[in-house]
Amino acid sequence: MRGIGIFSRNPLSWASQRLKEAIEHFGYRPVFLRISRLVNRVGFGSPRVEVRGLDLEKLLAVIVRPIGRCSLEEAIYRMDTLHRLVRAGKVVVNHPSAIEKCLDKFYSLSLLEESGLPVPRTVVAENARDAMRAFHELGGDVVVKPLFGSRGIGTTRVSDPEVAWRVFSAIQFIHGVIYVQEFIPHGTRDIRVFVIGDRIVAAMYREGTGWKTNIHQGARPRPLKPSEELSELALKAAGVVGCEVAGVDFLEGRDGYYITEINSQPGWRGLQSVTKVNIAREIVRYVLSKAKDNTST
Repeated sequence: MRGIGIFSRNPLSWASQRLKEAIEHFGYRPVFLRISRLVNRVGFGSPRVEVRGLDLEKLLAVIVRPIGRCSLEEAIYRMDTLHRLVRAGKVVVNHPSAIEKCLDKFYSLSLLEESGLPVPRTVVAENARDAMRAFHELGGDVVVKPLFGSRGIGTTRVSDPEVAWRVFSAIQFIHGVIYVQEFIPHGTRDIRVFVIGDRIVAAMYREGTGWKTNIHQGARPRPLKPSEELSELALKAAGVVGCEVAGVDFLEGRDGYYITEINSQPGWRGLQSVTKVNIAREIVRYVLSKAKDNTST
């Protein structure tokens, strides 16, 4: 029985177990892989990537779940390895180039703007004085985010100049990058649209008790049937960064939608609770279609 690999930091997590069930549903063997156990061999006559002695070339395809906390060196090595698998002809979802773009909020937001998609006004700098000028330019009410990160962790809203200066100075002191985004009034909800390939499979409102609306921060999912405009924006955004399985996040401002982020390794537990679509099966179905196309060429 051919195996489908799942890179997961926690094989017992809800999403990992749903993928396991979906892979078994289609008659394949799920193989959990620890990305921290990657071993590469170079100069042995042919490329070889292993995890605990398993040659990943023997797998039909590989699904990448969150790669977990890691150093810059570890992140580069892991992405290099995924690229190596792709060069060797292995189906990897999402493609490592899409993961790289989505992990970096500045990179992905820049690409979206360059493609004519609506994004919040954002200033990225390394110097606290430059960031303070941005604070005033953006109206004195901003959201400060880590360049890398998800689930709303490390994200804060600042509307006091003295607090802004202290926050920016602290980030500069630790040699961080200051990512400052205008605050867009959106009530207590945002929108997540789930894209697989060239289809919208599900969408939801995430309703919180304050301006933070991440499910991880306690927001509640509500069903949403996306409009044609919202669907087109989500599909185009995922296409811009080359993301085949994507969670595209929107704020609904007074003058329309703004894309705030594209998640290349999205969770869907909250979304699954408000849709009848089996999202894990749709992901695996898509991966299998790519693998079959890959073996037929």
